[in-house]
Amino acid sequence: MTKFDVLVIGGGHAGCEAAHASARLGAKTAMITLDRTKIGAMSCNPAVGGLAKGQLVKEVDALGGVMGRITDRATIQFRRLNASKGPAVRSSRAQCDKNRYAQYMQEYLGTVENLSILQGEVTGLIVDAGKVIGVKVRAPGAADAEDILAAAVVITSGTFLRAIMHRGRDQEEGGRLGDASAKTLSVDLAKLGLNLRRLKTGTPPRLHKDSIDWSVTTPQPGDDLLIPFSFYERPDPYPYLPQVNCYLTYTNEKTHEIIEKNLLQSAMYSGAITGIGPRYCPSIEDKISRFRDKDRHQLFLEPEGLDVDEIYVNGISTSLPKEIQEEFVHSIAGLEKAKFIRYAYAVEYDSVDARQLKRTLECKDIPGLFFAGQVNGTSGYEEAAGQGIMAGINAAQKILGRDEFVLSRIDGYIGVMIDDLVLKGSDEPYRMFTSRAEYRLLLREDNADLRLSPHAIKLGLLNANAREKFTTKLESIEKLKSEVATSYFYPNQKTNDRLAELGLTQLKDRASAEMLLRRPEVDFEMLKKLDYTPTVSDAEVFEQIEIQVKYAGYIEKDLELLEGVRKSEDIRIPISFDYASVAGISNEIRGKLTAVRPENIGQASRIQGVTPAAVANLVIYLKNKHNKASERTLSP
Repeated sequence: MTKFDVLVIGGGHAGCEAAHASARLGAKTAMITLDRTKIGAMSCNPAVGGLAKGQLVKEVDALGGVMGRITDRATIQFRRLNASKGPAVRSSRAQCDKNRYAQYMQEYLGTVENLSILQGEVTGLIVDAGKVIGVKVRAPGAADAEDILAAAVVITSGTFLRAIMHRGRDQEEGGRLGDASAKTLSVDLAKLGLNLRRLKTGTPPRLHKDSIDWSVTTPQPGDDLLIPFSFYERPDPYPYLPQVNCYLTYTNEKTHEIIEKNLLQSAMYSGAITGIGPRYCPSIEDKISRFRDKDRHQLFLEPEGLDVDEIYVNGISTSLPKEIQEEFVHSIAGLEKAKFIRYAYAVEYDSVDARQLKRTLECKDIPGLFFAGQVNGTSGYEEAAGQGIMAGINAAQKILGRDEFVLSRIDGYIGVMIDDLVLKGSDEPYRMFTSRAEYRLLLREDNADLRLSPHAIKLGLLNANAREKFTTKLESIEKLKSEVATSYFYPNQKTNDRLAELGLTQLKDRASAEMLLRRPEVDFEMLKKLDYTPTVSDAEVFEQIEIQVKYAGYIEKDLELLEGVRKSEDIRIPISFDYASVAGISNEIRGKLTAVRPENIGQASRIQGVTPAAVANLVIYLKNKHNKASERTLSP
């Protein structure tokens, strides 16, 4: 009988981060996957990042995760979205070579100390006295399952629990084309009292690149300046791979007519699928039905790699039959003669209701059992990675006897996402947006390391090289911040002539470099033209100072608000707390609080229907209880 400290079930993006984090913290860890050659596979779009998702990837990297550094090696096109807008909504996105991404991930995980990779199907959980103590695993070709024991189990099963793939009336078991379904684990989870729900996701067709008429599409080049996702480990050279274009085309009225005429042949519209799909990444059938006023929808033709023929058609996810897919795809400009390498399909699968989990992603009622990724009702590689690293950290912390690690909504997008999931659950696949964060000016891509790497250093997730880079950056920021505050420009002829040449307002009084940087149009490159020579040369440090100076008023206001929020946000509520003991709370609100079991006052205040008065009564009760406990402790 084999024994580990932590078992991670699944080798997707959540599983990779969970296994890596657990092993890095010193826990003897095993990743169990159906197929070890699919570890890190990009099952859908081979892209990482995007609006708000880029922030998640940066946060994972700042915590010592792997997604950012693997993406930097596999990038074949980079774009910074919302580059012309404010720093709060800028997000990085990289088109990746899907085969190389998985290859690099597998190669890297193979070098991680304390990490073993096992192949097989987890057929059930082993539970003793209400605690998970291991899993049953059936190896490929084996008739019976063997027991593998561990003090903590992290389930990152993605879309594989009781998964069924749909295309028209055709159905096939599996969570991804060519891969089997995990059929029995759902039964065990239900027996343990976990609430399961059916969700749905989908993927578009892949077309042969040589069958596309590129001359009638619009090239979409990447940025000239590539900004790495990883703060600490960057490939040399960078970019590591050649960069390529994506291309733009559109559906048209004929496309819409074909789809609308055949809607009832779609697995979604025929009733074959009962699971709920992602609202913010709808199928082409949903787009046509919901947005009848639009006569076209844009599609991005995205290469899946440098050495493969597949083109991912971003924007036409569908579960229509093959012949209908061919008909409507061939009505699109540039795709009239397109050859299908893989037809689109939808996947229906089981997920858990994340309201049954703590902020650590451990099950409230089953100690030692953690969940992360799409199994928690999310969509996207990035959301999965963010949950994976948190579950991996907390599984290892638990078995090593260390404090749990949680991030609040104030700390990062990962904290926002987990708080949303464990408090509200998700009736449809959850997707991260910048609008979900109340303090997004503070939770930027560019400062993810400044916010979260101190936690990673304390936990022991960053190596010596990363710690040194972080310390050097902090010192450079402080040095440059002091310099710009004490370097002055004077209203002499030379300076004002240069300002006029640059189209800037001339000086009437002495002004520091910091004062000039407050102007929206002034950056460090412009200061250099005014003969200002900073002693720091790091572009990332320049960006930090510019943002801190230009947005100082807004940042200070948010920080003041945060101070007030933190005072009550972090008041802890025991999981088994009896709300009947609190006076002045209605039975309806007691019922809501008992059902959700919030972990702190911040969560309680965000439950729909829980009034400010009820929260105030709860705060008073908890403080009085705490004070009485303190008095008893101090009594002789």
